[in-house]
Amino acid sequence: MNIIETKQLTKCFGGLKANDNIDFHVEAGEIHAIVGENGAGKSTLMNMLFGLLQPTDGELFIRGKRVRIESPKTAIQLGIGMVHQHFKLVPSLTVVENIMLGCEPVRSLFIDRRKQLETVNKLIKDYGFDIDAAAKIRDVSIGVQQRVEILKMLNRDVDILILDEPTAVLTPQECDELMRNMFELKKKGKTIIIITHKLNEVKKCSDSVTVIRQGKVVDRVRTCDVDEKELARMMVGREVLLQVEKGSSNPGDMVYEVNGLCTQDNRGVKVLDHVSLKVCAGEILGIAGVEGNGQSELVRIMAGMMYSTEGKIVLKCKDITNSAPAGIRQQGIGIIPEDRYKHGLCKNMSIAGNIIAGYHEREPYCDKQFLNMKAIKDHAVKAIACFDIRTDSVDKNVGNLSGGNAQKVIIARELSMNPDLLIACQPTRGVDIGSIEFIHKQIIGCRDNGKAVILISSELSEIMSLSDRIAVMYRGRILGEMPRSQATVEKLGLLMAGITENPKGRCKDENYH
Repeated sequence: MNIIETKQLTKCFGGLKANDNIDFHVEAGEIHAIVGENGAGKSTLMNMLFGLLQPTDGELFIRGKRVRIESPKTAIQLGIGMVHQHFKLVPSLTVVENIMLGCEPVRSLFIDRRKQLETVNKLIKDYGFDIDAAAKIRDVSIGVQQRVEILKMLNRDVDILILDEPTAVLTPQECDELMRNMFELKKKGKTIIIITHKLNEVKKCSDSVTVIRQGKVVDRVRTCDVDEKELARMMVGREVLLQVEKGSSNPGDMVYEVNGLCTQDNRGVKVLDHVSLKVCAGEILGIAGVEGNGQSELVRIMAGMMYSTEGKIVLKCKDITNSAPAGIRQQGIGIIPEDRYKHGLCKNMSIAGNIIAGYHEREPYCDKQFLNMKAIKDHAVKAIACFDIRTDSVDKNVGNLSGGNAQKVIIARELSMNPDLLIACQPTRGVDIGSIEFIHKQIIGCRDNGKAVILISSELSEIMSLSDRIAVMYRGRILGEMPRSQATVEKLGLLMAGITENPKGRCKDENYH
């Protein structure tokens, strides 16, 4: 039985057809994946199912009945819940308060706190989630926040759950936990729709897949009937290299060195503990680790956005410790930040403006303290063509681009300025398979052109594919480093868990030091 079905569903934004006559269906009780490139129309389709957008044309059926979903409230009444990629939680409230927000039980005009806690604890137990109901959202991991969002929907008695890029910000361990949660929900009769770029996850968890390309459905297949390579070809419309092709590195002179770097967070807790690393021209140093082990703080210090309390940073024999962001760029360091919208782009500024942001004082973009708009637009046109940014105008706001194209704007900006060192933090987060292939080629090309690259990624496969040397961070320290040729998933996994080998070959857990 089809629990959801669309017929000729179309959504237009001006002259652009984001969804073009979509025929789509999901069977009750299945996990259905929707895949496609950034900007293919996946989220637009789901936003219509959840009432955030209204169709321009076409029909929508829920359990065989034609419906008009005018708002998220209507969707929830029809049993449809959605967990967005960027969570909609209140950090200062507890897990209980966030789950019950808007539907609190009341007794004598006051919220019944006991009933509220009982309801949430029962939800947690029924679905087998590992959550402390009393914890505040600001104190829990991203993975726990996502499970809170799911429980928030389940508390509203939905039986269709839409997950938009659910693993984009999760650690490998949290991804595994989410998979277990999804299978448990399926056992309890829930229908799950998952939008994802990660084809290995599609193969692991879904029963069927719909592929969307340029706003149209390309095909609907049973997951067991296709492999990752075939899915990638369907998504992009051509063969895609799932394995990175790169030659051997040829390291040159030392470009960048970090010695004994330490810092504290705003609570006074040491988050970097004497971190030391170095990278040479013509090599990629990969930094692996479960998120939250100091990688973000290390990048912020290297980018001039956070101060170190001890240690030194040297670029080409020059001390640049605690330099300002503008000074760091002037020294020849390009930075791809982990949060493209928070630290990398201005959504309400044009593509052309974003492509020279941070470099706007340089010639030819600035002439006698005035911006040279012709030079800026000419540069943007060249960058758009060179870096395959899908847009019809350099004047379009970056906020209107898909995630993958927005990421390409950052990469175009940083690489077109010919940096001596590229710091790439989570460069392919939330990016589709075709764009990942492109971004990987750009990073390797940067190395092959004699540049030094530091790659920070929570994707172990990305670290192992691109790196020439790999360091592992754990609790603010570099716990180990090795050439890529000596690295295995098992070795890196142990270090990521804080486990090293002592001289006698017996493992010891760094937690107990």
